[in-house]
Amino acid sequence: QVQLVESGGGLVQPGGSLRLSCAASGRSFSSYVMAWFRQVPGKEREFVAAISLSGSIRRYTDSVKGRFAVSRDNARNTVYLQMNSLKPEDTAVYYCGADIQIRSGLPSKDESAYGSWGQGTQVTVSS
Repeated sequence: QVQLVESGGGLVQPGGSLRLSCAASGRSFSSYVMAWFRQVPGKEREFVAAISLSGSIRRYTDSVKGRFAVSRDNARNTVYLQMNSLKPEDTAVYYCGADIQIRSGLPSKDESAYGSWGQGTQVTVSS
């Protein structure tokens, strides 16, 4: 199982930017589809973005398209989430997940596909 550690969260004003990072342990990072999810109290974890093994395929939930960008650096075992034009409704705990199964098709938007999770990092968008 892979260990994941998120960082980069914080308090930002509406319209501001943050970059989240997720560092993975182990030597098989390039074999994992990676994703970002977010969760607010009382609600289910929500898909945000996912990226394929090489980074050539990226998927986003509609509410963040054009504002967020997911990327990865396989040499550094790290996946990133660049968040621009942040809105108060983006406030949540953000989690990165790793899909360690060998699958065909697009990176999954389904939480159940991701077997390893980090501890989360809080993002608060408020004036």
